[in-house]
Amino acid sequence: DIKGKALGVPVWQLLGGKVRDRIRAYGHASTPDQAREAVAKGYRAIKTGGVTNPVEKAAAIRDAVGPQVDLMVDLHGPPWLTAPDAIAICNALEPLNPLFVEEPLAPEDMAGYRRLRDATRVPIAAGERHGGLHGLAPLLLEGLVDVAQPDSGRAGGITGLRKIAALAEARFATVAPHAGSLGPVAEFAALHLLAAIPNALMLEKMDPDWPGRAQTVTRQPMLQDGWILVPHEPGLGVGIDEAFVAAHPSTRNVGLPKGGWPDGTEEAGLYS
Repeated sequence: DIKGKALGVPVWQLLGGKVRDRIRAYGHASTPDQAREAVAKGYRAIKTGGVTNPVEKAAAIRDAVGPQVDLMVDLHGPPWLTAPDAIAICNALEPLNPLFVEEPLAPEDMAGYRRLRDATRVPIAAGERHGGLHGLAPLLLEGLVDVAQPDSGRAGGITGLRKIAALAEARFATVAPHAGSLGPVAEFAALHLLAAIPNALMLEKMDPDWPGRAQTVTRQPMLQDGWILVPHEPGLGVGIDEAFVAAHPSTRNVGLPKGGWPDGTEEAGLYS
């Protein structure tokens, strides 16, 4: 970002130049009504999921938006989701023609990913919880995932993203970065990477999200008919509103999957 601003060029130029002018984006929905609202905004790809009734939720959304909208399902990879369960869920989702099923297993369950790969035909995505190239490399090298989802912060920044993208290309996998929980600057970093690599699939858009997210930065990516336009401003093309950030300090950056817990225990902690 600093070098690009000093030279007056966007980051994608420093990565070798852009190979596309826009990046496909996808939104999120938990209900058919939310899915229809996303389509009305221009999205033609929607992700749903969760750890409670993901098949039923995905089926309802597929019925609501029809076959022309790509559907992804995020299972969040909780440690209690075993390989047999993941296989059953993925096979139940297959008739819905998902673009991919995300994190069907915990990131450490390599044996489970091998069993899943052999037992299902749906495309598999993973990577947002892996740290850097060496976290995702085993999944890519063994051909266990079809879509790599590195997070801009956890993957080691733009350099780490680029290494993962190159390995994914060598293993015939696409890249759909986790835009997510680390904030809008990480989203811009992923956008520049996707502009400069041949195997970009799409970019996650945190929509809907906390309204203050948009106020933490000086500008937003331009979304047009479900596509994000590649920025041309120097560096990442975005600044931080430091006063707004200071007025809204982070209280927690770790979340647990919701739902699926015994009644009365979901909010329980180690000492409560």
